[in-house]
Amino acid sequence: MSTRPASPQYVFGPVPSRRLGRSLGVDTVPAKTCNWNCVYCQLGRTHPLTNTRKTHVPAEVILAEVEARLAQLPPASLDWITLVSSGEGTLYRDFGAVLHGIKRLTAIPVAVITNGSLLHLPELREELRAADAVLPTLDAGNEALFRRLNRPHRQLTFAQHVAGIEAFARLKRRGKLWIEVMLVAGLNDTEPALRELAALLVHIRPDAIHLTLPSRCPVEPWVRAPDAAGLARAQAILGEKASIAPPPVAKHATGTKAGEPLIASVALRHPLRMADVERLLPSWSHARIEAHVAQLLVHGTIRVIERGGERFFVRSELRYPGPRPDSD
Repeated sequence: MSTRPASPQYVFGPVPSRRLGRSLGVDTVPAKTCNWNCVYCQLGRTHPLTNTRKTHVPAEVILAEVEARLAQLPPASLDWITLVSSGEGTLYRDFGAVLHGIKRLTAIPVAVITNGSLLHLPELREELRAADAVLPTLDAGNEALFRRLNRPHRQLTFAQHVAGIEAFARLKRRGKLWIEVMLVAGLNDTEPALRELAALLVHIRPDAIHLTLPSRCPVEPWVRAPDAAGLARAQAILGEKASIAPPPVAKHATGTKAGEPLIASVALRHPLRMADVERLLPSWSHARIEAHVAQLLVHGTIRVIERGGERFFVRSELRYPGPRPDSD
């Protein structure tokens, strides 16, 4: 391949994944291109919502960047390559070309993290068949709760969403189907909500159910994770396939000297605490990291958002409501 971007735009990491170990991320859409506006999203509010698949950049450009990054990394430094976007990655029209291209580049397994909203499209289901694992979201068991939690584009319905996941589950010769459920206190952690969701999951028959918690930087300040009783209730009702996704592992495998581009690129997809930044750059001193973070703040590349008494570094273009501690 001959097209190589001067600096990474579509590939980031490796970063630690709660479910996938050491993961190299591939982002296919501009931030924040999405057809949902979830209350718990760590990437701020979606504005405007879009439900149209577009080709923002040629697939060859993304694949060239993936190939270049793989060449830089030591052998056995990755567990997965993950197509995970600062929005909904399957809104990229050439998603299938990127997925199949990565599969040709490497034997490392490829996962797709998606909200699953476009799985009702037969062409997308066929594209995703090549993935080693597909992780769609299913947070609710009824239309009203779906609209309250996920706040989807007006063209999307709950019935359509569930039907798309069910259709993918029935495909032969597909990768693993791991359903992701984000638990939000007072919304989908109640017994009635969990029983409705469990009934759907019994019918879908996923390979696993990952229970995740809004632990990073939820867009809406009121969002909270369930308490211990809520977590126990979710595991009991959703059954033996359900497990709580562990926290991110402490060790990063970047080995990179490009500290500022790395911090900015990861913050676009994952809000960072200072401790996260230090793990991203283990060879850097604390003073050096603080100086670079301060420079990024001054330049307006990142800003600080506070949630639950914690401070997070996020990319400046992401939208969060509420006061900003860095805006005095």
